[in-house]
Amino acid sequence: MYSLINMIIVILLIHKICPIFRYKYITVISFHTMIKHYNIIVSGKVQGVWYRKSTLDKAQELGVTGFVKNLPNGDVYIEAEGDQNQLQLLVDWCHIGPKFANVDHVSFEEASMQHFTLFEILK
Repeated sequence: MYSLINMIIVILLIHKICPIFRYKYITVISFHTMIKHYNIIVSGKVQGVWYRKSTLDKAQELGVTGFVKNLPNGDVYIEAEGDQNQLQLLVDWCHIGPKFANVDHVSFEEASMQHFTLFEILK
């Protein structure tokens, strides 16, 4: 218990006396959780099978922001933002989709950030 209290006091002193350490620490954290933007296109039997709603549920579960919508050609289009792990899990899920979907192909590319605040279904 005594060493824990000492450690807390030292951390507080470092933050109070040497704020430069705090900024270096924040930079390290930001590097490891760098947010990316993916444009994803899913082809196959992906319309009329609850693909958009299931994508919304999965994105919210993963903490991903962006949107999903149907395209006129029968594909589903997704723009998603999150860290590398979140986006990879979403892309992996897109290959499977909901129960009645039959996914033929999933393609994605990294694009510029849009800074979405939530994930939604667009009509």
